[in-house]
Order: sequence, then C-alpha cells, then structure tokens
Amino acid sequence: MTAQTARPVVFLHGLASRGSQDWPETEWTGVLGDRPRVVIDLPAHGEAEALGVVPTSAVLDALAETIGPDEIDLVGYSLGARLAWDLARHPRVAVRRLVLGGLSAGEPFALVDLPAARAAVGGGAAPADPLTAMIVHMATLPGNRAGELLDLIEGLATEPFAPEGGVPAQPVLLLGGADDAMAAGIDGLAALLPDARVQRVPGDHLTAPHTPEFRAAVRDFLAD
Repeated sequence: MTAQTARPVVFLHGLASRGSQDWPETEWTGVLGDRPRVVIDLPAHGEAEALGVVPTSAVLDALAETIGPDEIDLVGYSLGARLAWDLARHPRVAVRRLVLGGLSAGEPFALVDLPAARAAVGGGAAPADPLTAMIVHMATLPGNRAGELLDLIEGLATEPFAPEGGVPAQPVLLLGGADDAMAAGIDGLAALLPDARVQRVPGDHLTAPHTPEFRAAVRDFLAD
C-alpha cells in the first residue's frame, strides 16, 4: 500500500476513559509511521452518544457502523479489548490483525451491584462491594457521564464476555502489564486462539498502555 492508501489502525479505549486519554497524540505520533490512526470514543464516553441500556451486540453494531467496511488493524485496551475480541468476528468489520491489551479473561460487569451503584451516583452511600465501589469511583471521575456509563455496564452484563463461545481467526497479540492482575489470564485466552502471541510489558492496568514497550509491541506486530 502507498502512504495515501495505508491500512488504518483503529483504537478502542477502556471503561470510564476516552480515546484521547488512553491513546494520546503525544505518545503515538509517529509510532505507526504514516498509517492513519483512528481513535474512537466508546458509547457513553468522551464525545460519543450514549445508547442506553442495550446488549453487547447493539454496542458492537454501533461500533461497526462507526468503523466502516474498509480493512483495518484493530487495537483495544481493557473494555475496548473485550469489545474488539467480538468486533473481529463482526460481519460488517474487516480486521486484518488484532491487538488486545489489558484484557480480562472473565466478565466483571455481571457482578456489579447496579442498584447500589446508581444510589451512590445519586448521592447515596458508597457501595459496600469493592468492585461496585471501584466502578462508581471510575464512573464519577471528572468529565464522565456516570449515569450513562452505568446504563452501558448494565447492558453489557446482559450479554457477558464469553471468549470460549467464539474466537477471532485473525493473528492476535495479547498484551498485559507485568503488574496488571486484570490481565493475568491472557495466556489462557491465547490458548483458545488459532494464531496468538502473548507479551508482557512493564506497568499495571493504568500505566502499561502508556509505556514505550507497549507502543513498540503494537508497532512491530502490525508491521508484519
């Protein structure tokens, strides 16, 4: 391909973040050469519209419409990686290679106490459940739309992440921070895939995607 027709690289961020936060220009400029870099805000995040309480399949359809039919490489982190796993098999998305960073092997959202979370967001008591309290903390960070994020979580929980139910056929790079407990199961996920590599980089769940090692791993894998 020429520089004018180079395959785009699409980036999906994590929960309660936004594209510019997880994939900042200051870190990624020049990393992929002249390839177009498309940074998407997930529904209910950043500048993206909320979808309400809808199942995972509806979220995937919305992302597929945003991405379009042209062939891409796809990079997802955390929630973005969970969605990218399924987007790689979506009939309206053409993914050549897939990078999944900080991907949890399980489904946390079904364990969130949504009534307690909604009460806390509305000014009530902090949830006693640690996972729910963490979700509330993330949802209420400055700039986030807490109620819309909880709607998204409620909808995703109705169709939980079930990696054994269908796997991407594309080459996949699974990246995890060396100190990221959430990504501890990526070796097991790799065992499900027909063509997968696993690489660990410095950092925990928050810092790993901002390391030079993470960027170099993405660059090298997508250059093949």
